[in-house]
Amino acid sequence: MPDAATGRPARRPNVVVVFTDQQRWDTTGVHGNPLDLTPNFDAMARSGTHVVQAITPQPVCAPARAAIQTGRYPTTTGVHRNGRTLPEDGPTLATCFRDAGYATGYIGKWHLAGAEPVPPEQRGGYESWLGANVLEFVSDAYRTVMFDEAGEPVLLPGYRSDALFDAAIRFVADHTEPDGSPAERPFFLFLSLIEPHHQNEVDTYPAPKGYAERYQGRWLPPDLATLSAEGGTAHRHLGGYCGQVRRVDEGLGRLVDALRTLDLLDDTILAFTSDHGSHFKTRNDEYKRSCHDSSVRVPLALRGPGFDSGGALNHPVSTIDLPATLLDAAGIEVPAAMQGRSFLPLVRDPDAEWPTEVFVQVSESEVGRAIRTSRWKYYAVDPDAHPWDDLAGSRYVETALYDLANDPYELVNLAGMASHRAVAERLRARLLARIVAAGEAEPVIEPAPEVPSGAQRRVDPAVHDGRWTPVRFGHQHR
Repeated sequence: MPDAATGRPARRPNVVVVFTDQQRWDTTGVHGNPLDLTPNFDAMARSGTHVVQAITPQPVCAPARAAIQTGRYPTTTGVHRNGRTLPEDGPTLATCFRDAGYATGYIGKWHLAGAEPVPPEQRGGYESWLGANVLEFVSDAYRTVMFDEAGEPVLLPGYRSDALFDAAIRFVADHTEPDGSPAERPFFLFLSLIEPHHQNEVDTYPAPKGYAERYQGRWLPPDLATLSAEGGTAHRHLGGYCGQVRRVDEGLGRLVDALRTLDLLDDTILAFTSDHGSHFKTRNDEYKRSCHDSSVRVPLALRGPGFDSGGALNHPVSTIDLPATLLDAAGIEVPAAMQGRSFLPLVRDPDAEWPTEVFVQVSESEVGRAIRTSRWKYYAVDPDAHPWDDLAGSRYVETALYDLANDPYELVNLAGMASHRAVAERLRARLLARIVAAGEAEPVIEPAPEVPSGAQRRVDPAVHDGRWTPVRFGHQHR
């Protein structure tokens, strides 16, 4: 669209995505965390747009990363588990921005290739490259090794997340003219951190020196406080995990300051989110790969053109919608192949039409499918499917039902209770519809075996997804 003053085409905004690994939604201050871990993210969420209920489409590294690069479900890309490569055909964020005239760059963990270093043809179309396929295996907290465009190893100084933010700041500065004016091409940068992921070979969360001690023993979210009594690693690891989150947020603040210094802040869309969360081995024997919000719910905020003063979006939104949203905000046509949809209309009008649920696929631990509304979580598992090999199941069994309005940390499973049978039936039909809409064959979902619900437990039929349906009040007689 032309600029009103000059008549020339308006310059498209720069776009930067900051992507963490394994960060729970409730590590942020805007979600009530008491430790002041994320003051920079919180400021961004309050002044920009905060997606309050952001849900990953798959709580495993590679599938979530494939979805956010392509806007397509893991079963569509074929990256339904780790160890699969991103298809070389089909649109990606990088190819869409590049074709629109953007300079594109990738820094950090990729996890979508078949080799290390990542071959050029497996980089998703990014032009500038400084990354590693599995950064957790080629680096440690104070030894960050990545590979440049030529595949040569590069050792970056400092704590690992600091080193990646430093590289991002260099990228931004390199795409600004010496006189401080914007470069000829706007840029799209995807910064993919490993923190707050554990260091695999030693199963620890190595925070910067002194940071774990600040937070150890100070806070446990209710799910971990309850479930850790039966196992899990939260009591041992949460201090280091929180220390990592804090240092990442400090890096985010430095990146914002760099954009401000270069006079790019007001012309740059900045998005911050994560691939999935962590339940610290309280739901299965790993850190994610479950239907629970501790696995699937992530932080998501955006600032910059189109998102400043956007407020809080309270609709459930999938991060599969982020690619379409970024393209839409940059004025780039969203490819028809993308299954996610832009939530920019919601930013402009909270009453805009939007689905009442998000769809989640689970793999590796089990083959499961879930929907999450503002009030309900409904989950089914195929007990006969092979969780490593099978993209989808054909016969699912209702496995979990949670009332998030009254049990936000999912500690009481209502599946099979007669009191919630009507709710389960409605959600089962909606899950089937979402499975088919995602391109999967329609399966069977069997109800859960009936379990006692107690005399007092019931659901009022006038309540649907936490909102009352209209009722008429009669006259009061004295």
